[in-house]
Amino acid sequence: MPELLAIENLHAWYGESHILHGIELSVAEGEVITLLGRNGAGRTTTLKAILGMVDKRTGSIRLNGREVIKEPTHKIARIGMLGYCPEERGIFSRLTVDENLALPPTLGDGGMSRDEIYSMFPNLAERRRSTGTQLSGGEQQMLAMARVLRTGARILLLDEITEGLAPVIVQTLGQTIRQMRERGLTIVLVEQNFHFAAPLADRHYIIEHGAVAEVVAAHEAEEKRERINAFLSV
Repeated sequence: MPELLAIENLHAWYGESHILHGIELSVAEGEVITLLGRNGAGRTTTLKAILGMVDKRTGSIRLNGREVIKEPTHKIARIGMLGYCPEERGIFSRLTVDENLALPPTLGDGGMSRDEIYSMFPNLAERRRSTGTQLSGGEQQMLAMARVLRTGARILLLDEITEGLAPVIVQTLGQTIRQMRERGLTIVLVEQNFHFAAPLADRHYIIEHGAVAEVVAAHEAEEKRERINAFLSV
């Protein structure tokens, strides 16, 4: 499949702090990859560097073959390929579910209609007149993901979507990612919960001290589980 995202020798800084040290990864169309690692390893910074949301970055980032390392965030957004679901979710808390879903811009063809969204997220359909503050943490996360799906983005950057959620909600989000994949979407998933990530991804990139320490293919995940757990343990 065509390579939609290719990163080579990516370095990134916040002020004087050098966070990423030569990240290398690639994602083909329709693939799901995870960025695994401890807190502070550089996983979220990798997503933000892709979007240009760091103070400085060097190296190469190509979106469907187009080099964007020198492009500002607003121009990267207008390419129409990337959708970002941040860890803090970013929904409009005073607006209803319906109103939140009416706001995302159209970035590309293939954005999901509200009816399709409500079919994928029945909880949101039941709460469509509720404001963001009235939703549970799991429902807020569903809404944050739904907003990204409305845009028509082809590559979804999902940051710690299971953080602090009940197991039943985590299971629902796993099913949602499978549905996204069936629609041909490409997903980069930052995750610390390997049990959640293992059955979803084609490859796992283990991030340690701002670099890729190891790449584990899906078929290797079980035999390398102890090694992966060693990277993820505190």
